Amino acid sequence: MKVTEVLERYQAGERDFRRLNLRGQSFQGQNLSGGDFSECDIRSTDFSKANLREAKFCDAKAGLQRRWAMGLIIASWLVSGVGGSFSAFVGSFVILTLDSSDARNFSIGIACLVTLMAFFSMTIQSGLVAGALAGAVAVAVVGTVAVVGALAVTGAVAGALATEVAGALAVTLAGAVAVTVALAVARAVALAVAGALTRAVALAVAVAVAVAVAGTLATEVAVALNFAVAVAVALAVAGAIMLLSAYIGWRAFTGNEKDAWVRSFAFAFAATGGTSFRGANLSDANFNNATLKSTDFRNAILTRTCFHQTKLLERVRSGTTYLRILQLSKLLITGQGQGKNFERLNLQGINLKGANLADASFIGSDLSEANLQDADLSRAYLKQTQLDGTDFTGATLTGAYIEDWGITRETKFDGVRCKHVYMRVPTKENPDPYRKPDNNKEVFQDGEFGDFIKPILDTLDLYHNQGVDPRAIAISFKHLVENHPEAELEIVAMEKRGKDKFLIRTKTGNDFDRSALSQEYFASYNRLKGLPSNDSRLLIAEKDIRIASLENMVMTVLNKPTINTNTYQHQGDIMPENQGSINISGVQGGSISGLAAAGGNQEISGSALGDISGTVTNTIGQLEQADESEAPKLADLLKQLQTAIETDSNLTPETKIEALEQINALAEAGKNPKEGTTQKAAKTALTMLKGIIADLPAIATVVEAGKNLLPVISQFFGLV
Repeated sequence: MKVTEVLERYQAGERDFRRLNLRGQSFQGQNLSGGDFSECDIRSTDFSKANLREAKFCDAKAGLQRRWAMGLIIASWLVSGVGGSFSAFVGSFVILTLDSSDARNFSIGIACLVTLMAFFSMTIQSGLVAGALAGAVAVAVVGTVAVVGALAVTGAVAGALATEVAGALAVTLAGAVAVTVALAVARAVALAVAGALTRAVALAVAVAVAVAVAGTLATEVAVALNFAVAVAVALAVAGAIMLLSAYIGWRAFTGNEKDAWVRSFAFAFAATGGTSFRGANLSDANFNNATLKSTDFRNAILTRTCFHQTKLLERVRSGTTYLRILQLSKLLITGQGQGKNFERLNLQGINLKGANLADASFIGSDLSEANLQDADLSRAYLKQTQLDGTDFTGATLTGAYIEDWGITRETKFDGVRCKHVYMRVPTKENPDPYRKPDNNKEVFQDGEFGDFIKPILDTLDLYHNQGVDPRAIAISFKHLVENHPEAELEIVAMEKRGKDKFLIRTKTGNDFDRSALSQEYFASYNRLKGLPSNDSRLLIAEKDIRIASLENMVMTVLNKPTINTNTYQHQGDIMPENQGSINISGVQGGSISGLAAAGGNQEISGSALGDISGTVTNTIGQLEQADESEAPKLADLLKQLQTAIETDSNLTPETKIEALEQINALAEAGKNPKEGTTQKAAKTALTMLKGIIADLPAIATVVEAGKNLLPVISQFFGLV
């Protein structure tokens, strides 16, 4: 079908172009997104710079048309023939070693033989480039020896001999390198285009030409030599060069990095006239089971492109795309990468849907925008792996090592199957480092891993790394909430890190500038922290008990680092000095108004306990007089809880003060229980009380009181 007809049908809304013959057509720069070209013959078709998003090429046949393939095969034969003649020519220099009666010929022969041996040795060991350098060194050394010898002997004859030796060495090395490169590329091209049979024919051509040339050259130099021996030596050298070339070509073709440039050059040559997707947008395109040899993918956009079960993907012209990595091509085709090393690779946008990647290592790699749906990543190493926009939907992550992995809010964890993960890569000393959940007998239930890891992505982290001032924190956070109500600030966690480091993790609206919020908060915090203590006390005017609660939360974490009242939330950046954390679900920043009533360094005494007790009694008394019909009932419940707290000997004075502050917050909130801000303040207070009670022995009076009273109080505020 002609290109004009395809484009007309596409413009008319048709997307089904299966089983068409599109050989040799040009769709350069066209928009064919969503088109289905499955089972089409697209050999030598030009799709360069076309928009082929979500297009299908399942079972399509790409590559070279027959005439292009035959042309390349014939070209490889010609190169092989020319290479054979040059290899015999190089061998003719070595024949001179047989002429011991002529010092000039013998010297040239020995020098050329040494140069070839150095070239062969290093080429096999380290590649063609290293072999050429070794040959050049040999030329320099032997040439120097010849010059020094000429100077020692002096005279025109010695000088002429040195000149001839140097010239012969240069010709020998240049010829050997040129022949090896030409024949290696020719063999790689033959493999890429047609296969082993063509390579064998090319080698036969080279040998035939070499035999003819060797016979001619041997005749010229066989004046004093045995003709058969001369021919045998010339053929041996020519054969050695051809075999070396064949080995280099095969080694390059199989992906050995020593001669990767030979493979790249050969495949570029083999793709001449083939199917071209150069610069095309192939995002989410599907090449399942397609034949792709001699296809050009240079500069193509291959985001989530599917290459499952494709044929000859390793023979494409890849350019700088991820297809250039041979082991990756095999993974894309088979989906089998268990235990493989894919470290520090740019795998951005790769499609590994359903792949077996158990125990594979992606340390330091970039898997951003990759499709890992339903992939098995059990025990996979994801340390410092970039995962922006990566889709883990339905993937298995049990036992994965996620140290410092780079997930973002665009990373998808829907339906992830994961029983546990490790926050550090294992060592001999610690084979199970930082397991989550911490209890080895516990596992994540279905859907829990996403809840565990995702909240961190929606937070503003206010990290204090020098001398924490709880009062300044409370005041600064209050100002931030008041200045930006649209940010919907909500505290979700507090963590003590090390001796004098502290983190407040705050949830924000999706599209709010967290950097600006952080800058504003710390500008206020640093200013308040720098005030003299007397000036700081003057700021405490409103005596808002809810701000006092926030300050006391900070004090609790700083003084009792083992408190843990909710699910630990973390991205994978746990610090070694982390000594504890307290997570607070539902602490709404909007409910915090006014300033802290007590300094963080103020010594708690019996007098302070009496003060807060009196304050609670007064607030409960005001609650009894409130207009709310259920207020007296709530007041009675709070009185019972207050009595239990004040009389329980299991509570320290500091803990009693903290608990009574929460009772006071509940009494304040009970005056207007239906308002959103007061409900959230009540939820905060209830959460803190539950955390305090959780640390107490079962025989404690307040434990029984809390078990009976807190659920009823929660119902009053509509929190259950």
